[in-house]
Amino acid sequence: MITTSNLHKHFGRIHAVRGVSFSVQKGEVLGFLGPNGAGKTTTMRMITGFLPPSSGTATVCGHDVSDAPVEAKRVIGYLPENAPLYGSMTVRDLLTFAAEIRGFRGKARAARVDAAIEKCRLGSVRNQSVATLSKGYRQRTCFAQAVLHDPPVLIMDEPTDGLDPNQKHVVRLMIREMAAEKAIIVSTHILEEVDAVCTRAIIISNGTVVANGTPDELRARSGSGRLDDVFRKLTLGEEDVTNG
Repeated sequence: MITTSNLHKHFGRIHAVRGVSFSVQKGEVLGFLGPNGAGKTTTMRMITGFLPPSSGTATVCGHDVSDAPVEAKRVIGYLPENAPLYGSMTVRDLLTFAAEIRGFRGKARAARVDAAIEKCRLGSVRNQSVATLSKGYRQRTCFAQAVLHDPPVLIMDEPTDGLDPNQKHVVRLMIREMAAEKAIIVSTHILEEVDAVCTRAIIISNGTVVANGTPDELRARSGSGRLDDVFRKLTLGEEDVTNG
């Protein structure tokens, strides 16, 4: 459902993404791991059509993101970094606005909004302005706009970053509940997130994929059985082997 082939991105002299290739199938939750500046966000922005690749291709449900951007974006739900939202709107008004952008009208629009509010546990704040929400509720509101049209592909950039343990639990639960019916990419630098929600993980360092496997396969490469050890080895350049 998601395929990238030899993606590259240059920002002037900076080569931010260097030949990234992978695929994600329905029912998979792919953890996209790497230190800050590794190229995670840039890669996700190319997959969603937010940034054009310098070279290489990204396809979503058979649609090339560069050649058929509208068709690709119709099947993507995107939760970008820092949950950008309109603070003056209420939660319900913002989701109604998002539904209208997606082409829903009348009863279909109201049904989509109500379903997103229920799915993301926003009932208690539905009439509250976004500017007054806690960070956790803001993140869940952005999550709600991403899933409102029930897309087959979800791409989430640091969905639990900065949340307290209870809010992290809620967001991870929502991801697990939707996982069976979608192809999902979750960008994170929080290793516990891999065990919490991911069926497979990719580690990226300096714009290059240095590992691709299940959490257990990655642990087996560490020598200690610990994800943090293999993460450190690969991102510090002690090992550079790509599996899968």
